[in-house]
Amino acid sequence: MKPAGYRIWQKAIAPHLVEQVISTMKVASFNLRLNIAFDSANAWPHRKEMVKDLIRYHQFDVFGVQEALADQMRDLDAMGTYAHVGVGRNDGKEGGEFSAIFYDKEKYELVKSGNFWLSPTPEIPSKGWDAAYIRICTWARLSEKTTGKEFYFFNTHFDNEGVLARENSAKMILEKIHQLSDRNTPVIITGDFNSSPETSAYGTIVKQFRDAKLVSQTQPYGPDSTFQDFKYHNWTKVVTEGRIDFVFVNDNIEVLNYAVLTDSRDLRFPSDHFPVVCVIRF
Repeated sequence: MKPAGYRIWQKAIAPHLVEQVISTMKVASFNLRLNIAFDSANAWPHRKEMVKDLIRYHQFDVFGVQEALADQMRDLDAMGTYAHVGVGRNDGKEGGEFSAIFYDKEKYELVKSGNFWLSPTPEIPSKGWDAAYIRICTWARLSEKTTGKEFYFFNTHFDNEGVLARENSAKMILEKIHQLSDRNTPVIITGDFNSSPETSAYGTIVKQFRDAKLVSQTQPYGPDSTFQDFKYHNWTKVVTEGRIDFVFVNDNIEVLNYAVLTDSRDLRFPSDHFPVVCVIRF
């Protein structure tokens, strides 16, 4: 283009071009293990500071938790950094385990949120299909304060026994996402899916969403398995569950890196699950 032509282009076109703003954030899924005295030395009072220190050090922006009871939710709230959405699965209030979403309240603003039960009656606390327990999914529509960019975050915990329940739960979450979001909106799904990559529930999800580990732009860090049952010394030999905690993203999101964090202290893990962490961009 000649100089005269460039000046004409600059005057006519350039003012209408909007700079592309990129959002980068660290998201995670973390099954906290419920507070139960049976765990003895691994019970929540003996490891809650480990959990909070891990979250602070790794600077999660938005993360989903599973198995959190009301007292554990209050302990995380006490960190002061995060706000949360979510309800107890047993009564829609504080009863039972939460599959809550925490977000850095300085960086993100809540636009809308909700919960639905993984059952044929999703509006009320209920157990679905062949599930052994009541299961719930919490979702949030969040806005990044600096850019105004919005995204959806879904967090859940699938049943540990019901195969049909896991398959139908996967379908239900995908249907809800289609109801709430449009094709251009970034969507993240996190959770303990009690499903390995070989299962039909996982297969249902990856027909529409991408497994963050498989699309990470850098080599994944940490072990493949995400569950160790507090077996610090020999979990790789005696624990068979494998990779059951996931971060899934839609096509509007790039995954810059992926990690399964094995942080520990004094030969103990913060939970019986490892947190799964990704840096994403959209």
